[in-house]
Amino acid sequence: MSKIKLRSEDPVVVIAGKDKGKKSKIVKLVRKNAKVYVENINMVKRHMKPNQFNPDGGIIEKEMPINISNIMYYCKKCDKGVRLGIKELESGQRIRFCRSCGETIDKD
Repeated sequence: MSKIKLRSEDPVVVIAGKDKGKKSKIVKLVRKNAKVYVENINMVKRHMKPNQFNPDGGIIEKEMPINISNIMYYCKKCDKGVRLGIKELESGQRIRFCRSCGETIDKD
């Protein structure tokens, strides 16, 4: 499996599937399965029985995971989905950068 360069809260664009072209941000990464939960992407309806947390039950909408290969990092400068690279500075710090425009992503 290749190295996953995306992190939580990263802006992404969906490149395949029913939500193709939508922009959002990563809510949760599941590195083991190479899946991601993206805010308001891949929403499904689930019929829930009444329980302690949801006393009324009913139909709820929730986001399901999608494969990491179906999203790309969204670069605001390029205004499109881009691949990310990693370079190491002289100080030993590793930073991510956009492979299209070269802009650094990690500024901390």
